[in-house]
Amino acid sequence: MTAARKTTAPGRPVAGRPSRQKRSQPQLLAASAQAEQPPLPLAQFALDYRSEGIGQSRIVHADCFEWLGSIPESSLHAIITDPPYGVKEYDFDQIEKRANGNGGIWRIPPSFDGHIRAPLPRFTALNDKERATLRRFFVEWARLAVHALRPGGHLFIASNAFLSQLVFSALVEGGLEFRGELIRLVRTLRGGDRPKNAEDEFPDVCSLPRGCYEPWGILRKPLPPKMTVSECLREFQTGGLRRRPDGLPFSDVLLSERTPRRERQIANHPSLKPQSFLRQIVHAALPLGQGIIADPFMGSGSTVAAAEAIGAQCIGVERFADYYEMSRVAIPQLAALKLRSVQQASADESNVKAEDYQISASTENIPRQLNLLLPW
Repeated sequence: MTAARKTTAPGRPVAGRPSRQKRSQPQLLAASAQAEQPPLPLAQFALDYRSEGIGQSRIVHADCFEWLGSIPESSLHAIITDPPYGVKEYDFDQIEKRANGNGGIWRIPPSFDGHIRAPLPRFTALNDKERATLRRFFVEWARLAVHALRPGGHLFIASNAFLSQLVFSALVEGGLEFRGELIRLVRTLRGGDRPKNAEDEFPDVCSLPRGCYEPWGILRKPLPPKMTVSECLREFQTGGLRRRPDGLPFSDVLLSERTPRRERQIANHPSLKPQSFLRQIVHAALPLGQGIIADPFMGSGSTVAAAEAIGAQCIGVERFADYYEMSRVAIPQLAALKLRSVQQASADESNVKAEDYQISASTENIPRQLNLLLPW
């Protein structure tokens, strides 16, 4: 872990409101001309932390709270991240228990049909105090994200059905604008269990529904008052989402595979997301196809790899040395993967059928309509 530094940059941005005065056309043109200059070189975002370039991207070994508060204001075009929720499932002692099979806060699912299932965190194990801590964590984190993002810059943040309402409301409290949810349709092993230690007594009961989707929050740094999306695009290259390569609008429901075995073999991270999904998010996050994306909870670097695969720039920030070292090796390998369609990958991985998602007859064709045949 990099030692804390003294810096003249604020550790927490001042929550000031932009002026509500409508800017004149000359002011808009002057600001636009200034904003059209190339973004800062990625090396400048390393500050004095340990870092290295990978392709046209960069990874930084730092605590993201300190890093987000120290980089120049309004310097990021988008953030895409899958946070650990600031709670106990990613504490070092819990990771060690997961690694040696003791479980801890991680639920160790059974082995069946010849496959060993990956451990899953017991998000339902949070008590009231931990939920309050979680809220404070994301309120403070959102304030730093507002500092770092350009006006109109989007945040895509992974969550789960049990915690999403708490996480998204905390991000709004911290100053971000809620723009909707992205539903990742994926069959998981979360939920659906019979009551713990009473499975035989209540064989026809499940404590929670079986998870068949993963909610991602879509939030945005507010536009300056009176500014339109088109003006924001001209001035900051942000404000909207990029359409799909076939010209259709980006959809808020995406059929996804579980992370393929070949990707898990490259990066043994407990919450690794598939490249087939992340590359679509990275593509959508830069409406003009240019700018800097950041993943402040980089983990093994899958978001950075997705950016590299489609020719975008990304900065990954990771506080844990083991994951930082893992990302150095994993990012080039994940970025080099050639992907199939989502349906083919899912079928090859686990023989997924429409019935697995309990899709009704009236909507059974939706996944085919939503699927993006990846050009990368």
